[in-house]
Amino acid sequence: MTETPDVQWLTIPDLTDMLGLKVSQVRRLIEDRALLASRIEGEWKVPAAFIVEGEPLGELKGTLIVLGDSGFSDEESLRWLLNTDDSLGVSPIQALTAGRKAEVRRVAQALGF
Repeated sequence: MTETPDVQWLTIPDLTDMLGLKVSQVRRLIEDRALLASRIEGEWKVPAAFIVEGEPLGELKGTLIVLGDSGFSDEESLRWLLNTDDSLGVSPIQALTAGRKAEVRRVAQALGF
C-alpha cells in the first residue's frame, strides 16, 4: 500500500511509545490481528485511526476476522477500512469508532467474495 496524505500512519517505534509496549508486544498485536499493518516505503506502519484513547480499537480485531473470512487480503482490508463506503456514508474505521460495529461487519460480510 502506498502512503496516502489523508491517513496518518504510525511506525512500530511510534506504537511502542504510544502504547507503552515493547517492539515484540506490538508485533504480537499485529500477528494476532488486533492491529493491521502495511509495509510502506520499507517500514511497517499502522493507521493512527486504529488507536483510540491509547489502545488498539477493540472492534477492529473481530472486523478483521470477518473481512478475512469474506476473502479480503490484508491490503484490501486496509483499503476498505480507510476509504469511504457508500452504504456507511463514512469510512468503516470512522463507523467503528462511532460504535457502529454490527453495521460495519454486516457490510463487510455482504462484500465477501
